Amino acid sequence: MSLKSPYNIIFLMTDQHRADYVGFLPGSKYATPNIDRIADGIAFSNCVSVNPICTPARTALLTGKYTHQIGTLAMSGDLSLEHPTYLRALQSAGYWTAGVGKFHWLQGWPWVTERGKGHDLVGLKPHIMKYGLDYVWEASGKQLAVRNYCDYCEHLNRKGILERYRDHIVSRGSNSIDPEKTKWSGEPWPFAEEDYVDIVTGREIIKAIDERPHDRPFFLFGSFCGPHKPYDPPASYLDAVPVDETDDFLPGDTEPPMSDSLRKRMFKVRRAYRAMIGVIDRQIGFIFDKLNREGLLDSTVVIFSSDHGEMLGDRNRMSKMQPWRQSVVVPTAIRHPEYLAARRCDSPVENIDLTATILDIAGLSAARVLSKPWPAFHDRVPCRSLMTVIRGDTDRIRDTAFSECMGDWQMLQSDDWKYVRYLNQTPDGEPSEALYDLRSDRGELVNMIAAPECAGILMHRS
Repeated sequence: MSLKSPYNIIFLMTDQHRADYVGFLPGSKYATPNIDRIADGIAFSNCVSVNPICTPARTALLTGKYTHQIGTLAMSGDLSLEHPTYLRALQSAGYWTAGVGKFHWLQGWPWVTERGKGHDLVGLKPHIMKYGLDYVWEASGKQLAVRNYCDYCEHLNRKGILERYRDHIVSRGSNSIDPEKTKWSGEPWPFAEEDYVDIVTGREIIKAIDERPHDRPFFLFGSFCGPHKPYDPPASYLDAVPVDETDDFLPGDTEPPMSDSLRKRMFKVRRAYRAMIGVIDRQIGFIFDKLNREGLLDSTVVIFSSDHGEMLGDRNRMSKMQPWRQSVVVPTAIRHPEYLAARRCDSPVENIDLTATILDIAGLSAARVLSKPWPAFHDRVPCRSLMTVIRGDTDRIRDTAFSECMGDWQMLQSDDWKYVRYLNQTPDGEPSEALYDLRSDRGELVNMIAAPECAGILMHRS
């Protein structure tokens, strides 16, 4: 029986979440029973973030375009309101739109900005709503809350612990891609569990569902701040994760190799990372409970993804910004009430394809509503709807997925190959390249760029 249309849509997002840390994908390193319910529809094992950094990935999702098109190649600057967004298109189509959690569309202050002197996101709420939101509750991000002031900061302020929270974040140290230079140790959250950012965000998502109008469809963007660093889950969640010292770190190409002391610390960090995902998984369980009580499960599409991954010590690196799978592939699933076949799609897709899919579910064409005739090239909308895959009409919408990062590299990934072009990496200023055979080298450890047998593959790289 055909279900009533239009559908409500809930897009749940995590921050810095590796694809091998969800239960619904092969090689899972952590069970996520509630997140896995979204994969009752379809899971995507090869979803590539078009730019594996927070602001670039998130603004790309908002616009359905590559970050070089919208001027957000790095985590620097604010997304211009001149760009069409899927949220405004949904509003025009009659949807009530809500945003809860981390958006990170604004990064207008430099990194030397003093504590508390960043964006007042509470005061900027009218500006944020112009991206296409009727309802806003924003958490700026765990580390960003040191400088920004947001709705979550306001919650902490009411509790009298905002400055202590900022002290806690600062005490955990700064970011580095070199794990030896970090202070991360996986220690638990030092405040009341009820005030942990993703627990508060989960409550606020449920509150937004309560606040929705009942006479029209709704879209809800619910964006959690974990498992982004610092790695500080509440103690009860950390205690529930067994100690695991499996030494499965991928070898690095930097010297010196990982020390024994760092390896021990990384085991603690990975345990805390799992526990932070456990926090989010439980909140998603509460959201499903709410949808069930409200009778909304049969009329709501639920989407899950992340902005980028996390190296977590693999290749002797931390953080994101790398073209390798741990950084650039994100866990993605879609639960459409009419297509609950628990299928898996292994062909390459891009995270901005979720943008086109959301619009397609709402009966809108991404190519039409996200296109802009001027400036030049803004009529090119690269995102593609996944609905043909969801329905089972095809097993792919593209043969290669594209990613880029900060003008440092560009990447193409197919079923079998990954090609990376590093920009200005050689002494003479010429770009260097890498090619990985994903059929035999899932770890992406052997650069085949000079292999004679790969010449035919490279003919197509331009």
